[in-house]
Amino acid sequence: MEKEPQTSEVEEETKEPTEEAQEDFKQKYLLTLAELENMRKRMQKEKQEMIQLSVENAIAGFLPIIDSFEKALKSADQVSDEIKTWAFGFQMFLSQFREVLHNHGIVAFHSEGNVFDPHYHEAVETMQTDAYPEGTILEEFSKGYKSEKRIIRPARVKVAQTLEESTEQKDKHKENTRGE
Repeated sequence: MEKEPQTSEVEEETKEPTEEAQEDFKQKYLLTLAELENMRKRMQKEKQEMIQLSVENAIAGFLPIIDSFEKALKSADQVSDEIKTWAFGFQMFLSQFREVLHNHGIVAFHSEGNVFDPHYHEAVETMQTDAYPEGTILEEFSKGYKSEKRIIRPARVKVAQTLEESTEQKDKHKENTRGE
């Protein structure tokens, strides 16, 4: 047979926790609440960042279409009046696309004349010249776009390089300097 617990043991189990234990529980409770609040805020921030990234990626798919509209409309001045009417309608489409970009904080950036930066530019062509300092962007083939936090699409550009002497010129120069 099992012994029944003595009254002193029963009293100990049902006693109120000490003040020290209560304070310890309170601190643990407050710490857990703070951790939960921090986790909630972090998850909310991550969710917003994922939504923004998704929107930016979706918009990036429309950038070639915007480029095509812009190129087509550049040549619209040299066409008949009927086609100019169509071009006006396409200009309205382009304006709506630009408004969507603006509403999502995405802007085009100008590159021509600036110094090449691999974070903002993609060099698709180089040109050797002594008319411009090395790394100067000579021509922009397609605009770059950026949001507040990242580059959506780098600008595709032509970059200046310093002139290199041809091998013939180098050989002649070496021969001339040897003979002296």
